[in-house]
Amino acid sequence: MSYQVLARKWRPHTFSEMVGQEHVLQTLVNALDRDQLHHAYLFTGTRGVGKTTIARIFAKSLNCETNGVTSTPCGECSACVEIDDGRFVDLIEVDAASRTKVEETRDLLDNVQYMPTKGRYKVYLIDEVHMFSNHSFNALLKTLEEPPPHVKFLLATTDPQKLPVTIRSRCLQFNLKSIPQQRIQEYLAELLQREGVESSGNTLPPIARAAEGSMRDALSLLDQAIAFGGGVLREDEVAAMLGTIEQRHLLEIVQALTAQDGAALLNSVEELSKKAADFSAVLIELIGVLHQLALLQQVPEVAADRGIEEEWVELAKQISAEDLQLFYQIALIGRKDLPLAANPRSGLEMVLLRMLAFRPASTATPIQSQAPVQPKTPVQPKTLDATTPALSVVKGAVEPSEDISEAIYLTADNWEQIVKQLNVRGMAGQLLLNSVLKSYENGKVTLKIPVNSEAFLNDQCRERIKGALGKYLEKDIAISIKVGDDAVDTPAQKAESRAEQAQNRVESELQQSGEFQSMLSTFGGSVVEGSMKSS
Repeated sequence: MSYQVLARKWRPHTFSEMVGQEHVLQTLVNALDRDQLHHAYLFTGTRGVGKTTIARIFAKSLNCETNGVTSTPCGECSACVEIDDGRFVDLIEVDAASRTKVEETRDLLDNVQYMPTKGRYKVYLIDEVHMFSNHSFNALLKTLEEPPPHVKFLLATTDPQKLPVTIRSRCLQFNLKSIPQQRIQEYLAELLQREGVESSGNTLPPIARAAEGSMRDALSLLDQAIAFGGGVLREDEVAAMLGTIEQRHLLEIVQALTAQDGAALLNSVEELSKKAADFSAVLIELIGVLHQLALLQQVPEVAADRGIEEEWVELAKQISAEDLQLFYQIALIGRKDLPLAANPRSGLEMVLLRMLAFRPASTATPIQSQAPVQPKTPVQPKTLDATTPALSVVKGAVEPSEDISEAIYLTADNWEQIVKQLNVRGMAGQLLLNSVLKSYENGKVTLKIPVNSEAFLNDQCRERIKGALGKYLEKDIAISIKVGDDAVDTPAQKAESRAEQAQNRVESELQQSGEFQSMLSTFGGSVVEGSMKSS
């Protein structure tokens, strides 16, 4: 007997054998059992999710000789057997892609008026119905408007938007969903047991992922993988067949990023190069992994639902959410820039190195090759006398404090220098640059930010600022960040003011230069506003 492909061999013959689509099956089962049947059904969804399979089971349910109209056809009577074999005379299957001429459609529908030859109902199963021409749709519409009681239309399409509204409005429409990866993986594992096929390593997840929600595609890929491995599934061979990379390579890359280990990153790329990996595909796989890690951090319960392995769960706990979002964004941009690189390998290496270079310093793990951090030197306070408040007040921004030992290390006067020494990056760094010190007393630091910086304020940023200041002061502190329009003379505003003064000075000196004025006069030139920049 010739070999039968898995997609045909294990095609469901009853509703109970279907994987997924419960929302569609429940409606059909109830309609059949209650004898509440419509004359036309439209099944929509992407390829391989069960549109024509459901239609054929529905045809059996309508024409079963043993059980009558039922949601559980016997599968043994002549009608059921002939429908399964594709030779039931009253099941007319039509491929609309190959019958686009209106004459063919009219010839097909001319026989609608005649009673079934053998079955209870004459069933028209029209696949890819959206491929009909406008004239063919008009011919079909006339029949759908006044269908004979002995006829049922089962239409299937991957693109329902191309169907005229007049056709859709006369059908009961069922939208079939893409099958979840975990459901596909579980079904493939069950089939391997039935087929007696050995599997070593993590072979099924990449196949289920590559199927992209299509069970038929998953079975075709499984067929191909079994043939590729000579009857045995091996992880490296499946990865080679799919053109993907083994999960351990991705795990090593993310671990190296988390540890800020540039050498390990480049070693991982070298190992991939030896396996002739597609570096563009590697970047796409990495984006998918970073997405999964972000899900694990924000919605931990998805690990069990999606079959994510424990090592990924543990890795998600080790990497900060801020780093993860940064890596994801850099990877997305890198995917767009990859074709512009000198070669794919160097493009991938630059994307990974960019993740290291732009990682916020406050969350980064120190690299051994970095120079040791120099001890900080506190800004010296002004000399205090009995009539001088403990804190030097800038425009009344900071209230005097009775605790001089605390105040001498943190004042409004030296706030800009302290912010630089804290070296906090990211959104928390932007908050510090746009803040003023209101007070520091009794171990509590109060900052104020302008209203337009409020969008940066969240619990994570607040904790990072608190940690950086506590480390600087070498003690535990409390922190309060208030919002108000009176947050003036922030480090960012001071830097902008200095830049503006420098720009004005450059323009003034250049305008007063005799050589410059002579050049303008000689060449009849003029100064373009904003074109002069200070160095």
